[in-house]
Order: sequence, then C-alpha cells, then structure tokens
Amino acid sequence: MPAIPESTKTSLDQRLRAHAHTHWPQLHSVTVRYHGPFAYIDATLADGEIVPLMRLRYGGSAARWGFAIHSASNNGYTDSILPTGTFAGSPQDALDCACDLC
Repeated sequence: MPAIPESTKTSLDQRLRAHAHTHWPQLHSVTVRYHGPFAYIDATLADGEIVPLMRLRYGGSAARWGFAIHSASNNGYTDSILPTGTFAGSPQDALDCACDLC
C-alpha cells in the first residue's frame, strides 16, 4: 500500500476538522493520527472524553478512503460499508457515518 503523502495528511486533517465543526458541533475536536497507510480518527467531547471513531485506509487518493468503524466491544476496527453502499468514500462521509453510529 502506498504511504500517505504529507500533503494528503494535511488535507485530511483540515477536511475532517472543518466538517466536524460544521456538522458535528457537539465534538470539541477531531484528532487524526497515522500509522502506515492508516489514519485513525478520534473525537474529543466537551467533557474531555476521547472517543475512537474510525480508521481510514489510504489507497492512493485523497478523495476516497477505505472505511472501518471502531468497535468498543473488542477495541478494534471493522471494515464497514458507508451509507453510500461502498467500503470506500470521502472522509466526510466516513465521519458522518461514524458519528451517526456513536
């Protein structure tokens, strides 16, 4: 799998933060951390609680990422289908799906 370019990391951070600010005001912040081809997204709530939301898998495009939802029951990630019916999509669609499920 290709490594995530620094410009894509910057873009992803900005896109997710802007989308969360506009569509998910109950989130205090969104944090993205990277490991290999994966981006792990956590939300911080107003009370300071950190909630793991999802994992995105980079496949070579900044516009389309694989999606896996965080499962609290096993503290891991499970590849999931987005509401669009696909396993990959925009980071904003993935954030909306993860927040709807939390």
